Amino acid sequence: MNAALPSPQPGAATGGSANLSSGVRAVLEAADLSRAVTRIAHEILERTKGGSDVVLLGIPTRGVGLARRLAERMSEVEGRSFAAGSLDITMYRDDLRLRPARALAHTDVPGGDVDGKLVVLVDDVLFSGRTIRAALDALGELGRPRAVQLAVLVDRGHRELPIKADYVGKNLPTSRHEQVTVLIEEVDGRDAVLLSPAEGAAQ
Repeated sequence: MNAALPSPQPGAATGGSANLSSGVRAVLEAADLSRAVTRIAHEILERTKGGSDVVLLGIPTRGVGLARRLAERMSEVEGRSFAAGSLDITMYRDDLRLRPARALAHTDVPGGDVDGKLVVLVDDVLFSGRTIRAALDALGELGRPRAVQLAVLVDRGHRELPIKADYVGKNLPTSRHEQVTVLIEEVDGRDAVLLSPAEGAAQ
């Protein structure tokens, strides 16, 4: 997950390569993001043979909204209801002592438990892998899934842990001097993926 940038000016971006202020570039717009979510939903259903025992858990904040969208798409395709929950990883992060105190998020597991289920963790950006490691630790406190898979909207590389996504909306090569920010309608009032110079990076 990446910290959000200040919201860009409405209407400033008109396409996937449009330039915004302060070196911010939109690499995905609303239609691109929607297609990526739809593709991931179909891939989950295909690989899990209809998703009968799938539990979708989004990692706050934007992973939760993405998980709910995946559940909606899967429900439309299969003609039956899929639910999405959330998994708070706050107390499992390895940078707690390095960063200011933060409020706890909410954990909500559809059906009440994960035992014997195929859990699909959902996040916006896969970067170092440390967020997903924390999510796996948090998940271990809830029960023993049959298997765990990972769906991310953007994989930007630069892994520090041996973690790989099973479902990826977009592979986005980046440098460590760049920042990837995902905006979703439910949180930010707009769907987009933005690429910008990282704070403090030379421009």
